[in-house]
Amino acid sequence: MLSMTSHNLEFGRSGLDFVACGCSSNASYLVRNSSKGVLRRVKYEFGARKWLCFRRDFGSCRVVSTKTPEAFVNVPAPVIELKTESRNSKSVSVKNLFEIVADDLLVLNNNLQSIVGAENPVLMSAAEQIFSAGGKRMRPALVFLVSRATAEFVGLKELTKEHRRLAEIIEMIHTASLIHDDVLDESDMRRGQETVHQLYGTRVAVLAGDFMFAQSSWYLANLENLEVIKLISQVIKDFASGEIKQASSLFDCDVELDEYLIKSYYKTASLIAASTKGAAIFSGVDSDVCEHMYQYGKNLGLSFQVVDDILDFTQSAEQLGKPAGSDLSKGNLTAPVIFALEKVPRLRDIIESEFCETGSLDEAIELVKSCGGIERAQNLAKEKADLAIKSLQCLPQSAFRLALEGMVKYNLERID
Repeated sequence: MLSMTSHNLEFGRSGLDFVACGCSSNASYLVRNSSKGVLRRVKYEFGARKWLCFRRDFGSCRVVSTKTPEAFVNVPAPVIELKTESRNSKSVSVKNLFEIVADDLLVLNNNLQSIVGAENPVLMSAAEQIFSAGGKRMRPALVFLVSRATAEFVGLKELTKEHRRLAEIIEMIHTASLIHDDVLDESDMRRGQETVHQLYGTRVAVLAGDFMFAQSSWYLANLENLEVIKLISQVIKDFASGEIKQASSLFDCDVELDEYLIKSYYKTASLIAASTKGAAIFSGVDSDVCEHMYQYGKNLGLSFQVVDDILDFTQSAEQLGKPAGSDLSKGNLTAPVIFALEKVPRLRDIIESEFCETGSLDEAIELVKSCGGIERAQNLAKEKADLAIKSLQCLPQSAFRLALEGMVKYNLERID
């Protein structure tokens, strides 16, 4: 809960409240009451930057950068909003959440090209294909957000070169894993565009992924931080373990939820957890805070994976950028299916037949939807999200912590 004090002021015909809340130790809010709602504004300072938070109620906050106090005159569009006013409209968007680290992401985008290396035109072209395919840059953005949120503990005014290099390495590793995943899954589309192996062939795609793993490992070694090197190196091992676990359990209706969560950690959450913990390490905070940031990344990653697996059943092919139910069709049994199998014996028969009958895949999808598998998976995603939010309690209140909380809420809103 946010603690506040309020003092009434008069400005023209409008009653104004001057409110202080827990966004930061020196935060202040300018509030205007109206028949349509309440607009609250706060100035928050971090280093040389100033941030204005705009609130419509005490449970939501939106942040934009400004250089002068004159920004109070013209209220800009919201950037972070953590609470919905309508079930039909989403209050959080990734673009708005990441606006607070937009400059950092711009530098990262420019540097990614040079990291791949212009001396490899084919690999450069392959990397361009996936770098420009509409990715959210979620992992490097989390690096920047955690870096700035934890920097307050030690008085850092700006990110270090290690913070920035870590973000670039994380995005390279993620990109390499996507290229390899598409080859293994024989996927023709990624984010609505043709995959690298579809455009350039399997050989080039595999080599492109290998090259990016190798290049990221080289830059990782040059960071000369043994703890971070071990942390990120484990991620690459986890990727392979996750793929092996998935390949060895296709169409296996006896797969248990714990096995699914372990595989999800290896394939998704491991990299996010390493991203957030690595950022905290480079900020120089103590081991307890680093562990909290690891738990945040781990549970956020698991929640994201469960939500993605739910969307595979609830969204259209156009929304997904790939065929709906594609995981199930390939025998990859995710949380909604695992829960549904407990209730519907018929579903086991269909899956074990590997959808040999016409229309059997559509029947399986409907069974998952109708027997409560989706709802139980939603509860699982929310459980992991709650754990992620709790892990942030060690951080001081700031715009960056609000954005980290917003990432958790954004993820859950994808299934609202």
